[in-house]
Amino acid sequence: MKVRVFYHDKCFDGACSASLFTRFHRECIAKDAEYEFHGLVHRAGALFNEADFIGDENAIVDFKYSASPEITWWFDHHLSAFLTPADQQDFVQGVEDGRYAMRRFYDPTYTSCTSFLAHIAATKFGFDAQPVADLVKWADIVDGALYESPESAVEMAAPAMKLTLVIESTQDPAFIPRLIPLLTSMPLGEILKQPFVAELLPPLLERHEESVKLIRERSEEKDGTIYFDITDHQLEGYNKFIPYYLHPQATYSVGLSKSSFRTKVSVGSNPWTKADPAKMLNLATICERYGGGGHARVGAISFPPDRSDEARKAAAEILSELRAHQPLA
Repeated sequence: MKVRVFYHDKCFDGACSASLFTRFHRECIAKDAEYEFHGLVHRAGALFNEADFIGDENAIVDFKYSASPEITWWFDHHLSAFLTPADQQDFVQGVEDGRYAMRRFYDPTYTSCTSFLAHIAATKFGFDAQPVADLVKWADIVDGALYESPESAVEMAAPAMKLTLVIESTQDPAFIPRLIPLLTSMPLGEILKQPFVAELLPPLLERHEESVKLIRERSEEKDGTIYFDITDHQLEGYNKFIPYYLHPQATYSVGLSKSSFRTKVSVGSNPWTKADPAKMLNLATICERYGGGGHARVGAISFPPDRSDEARKAAAEILSELRAHQPLA
C-alpha cells in the first residue's frame, strides 16, 4: 500500500503530525505500507492539486479540509479549517452518514494537531502514544506558544526550538520529508546531531540573530499593538515571538513579510500578555475576512507576491482595529 501524507509545510506541528500519523498508521492500520510526504502551504488561490492525490490512501494532517473523495484521512485543529461552508457541510454530512467515520477528524479545542492525533489514535485505534509523549508535549508548547517566557521562545535553548528554526527556515523541499520519520523514532536532541540537520544550524542561528536585529529596527509598538514591515527582505521564516521579546508590554502584533510565492500578513497576540483573555479579539475571525485564518490568538493572510499593496492595506486595517481595541488586564 502506498500512503501519501500531506502536512502543513515549514511547521513544527505539521511535521510532528505527519510523523505521528505515519507511526500510528504503520502500527494500527497497515504494517507493510510505504509512505510519501508532501508539504502544503497557505497561499492565495487553490491550496490543493487534485492530481497529487494518487496514493492508495491519502492523508491530510494539520491543514485545511479537502472535500475530495480521494482523501482517506484528515486530522485538523484550526478554527478556520474549512475554506467554504460547502466544505464544512461535506465534512458534517460525511460523518453523519458514515462515509468519513473513523477516518476524518476535527476538534479545534486541541492545542496542536499532534496532540489531537495522538488522542484519536490512542482512544479509537488502540495506539500506544506513551513512546511519543515528549514529541506531543513539545508540539503543544510550540504550536500553542506555551513557553515560560519570551526568552525561552527566542533564545533557542531547547532542541525543539532549534528544530523549529530549521523546519521553518529550510528551502530544501527534501529536508522535511527526510526529517519526518525521525521525529517519532528518536529523541529530539539526537535528531539535532544527525549530519543533515547539524550542518544547517550555525548559519540559521546567525540568521536568527539578524532577524532579531531587523525586527528591533523596524518594529513600533503603539496602543498595545506592534507593527513591522520587512517585505524588502526574504525573511518570512522569522521566529514569531521576536516582537514580544522586544516589546513585552504589547498585546498584539501585525507583521508584513514576503517570500517567493506570497506576501504574508501575520497577526498574533502576546502569549505572556496580562490582558484579559475573555476580552481579546479572535484573530482567526479577523484574518478570515481577508481569505486567511488560523487560531483565536494567532492567524495569517496570504496574498500573491505581486499584490503587496493589498496586503499592506489589509495590514493597516487590522492594525487600526487592534489598536482601537485594547483588552483591560
